[in-house]
Amino acid sequence: MEIKVTSTAFSNGETIPKKYTGEGQDISPPIFWSDIPEGTKELVLICDDPDAPTEEPWVHWVIYKIPADTEGLPEGLPNTPRLKKPSGAFQGKNSFNSGHTIGYRGPMPPPGHGVHHYYFTLYALKVKLSTEVGLPKSAVMQDMHDYITGKGQLMGTYQR
Repeated sequence: MEIKVTSTAFSNGETIPKKYTGEGQDISPPIFWSDIPEGTKELVLICDDPDAPTEEPWVHWVIYKIPADTEGLPEGLPNTPRLKKPSGAFQGKNSFNSGHTIGYRGPMPPPGHGVHHYYFTLYALKVKLSTEVGLPKSAVMQDMHDYITGKGQLMGTYQR
């Protein structure tokens, strides 16, 4: 089932404002969703960049255990493993190896590398994950693989 994922900061296929990048305030953008499949128990949001000059897509954000009744995420979530809002949500490891390695880190592609595409992918799960905080994308994907009932994407671009 297709989940609708949107942001008030940018539209699908448009440039992510500098405020939400490593060249700006480096804060998470507001992300909203609708059309969650009936029976969803939990949500997972992953943002990554498949255009990065790395073997795997560069991970910018992993947030999981989002309660099913949550309709979105506000701008500027703290870079902490456990979130107060949405209550019970966990954040995982991003691909950065210095500074904030948990929570959101904005686009910062290599200068002159061209346009990069950032996919904010929301997954609906038919179970609640029993997992720990601070996991990398690969572990979260493995834990949820058999339980995905729907997904949706919002894609933004950025270049330096």
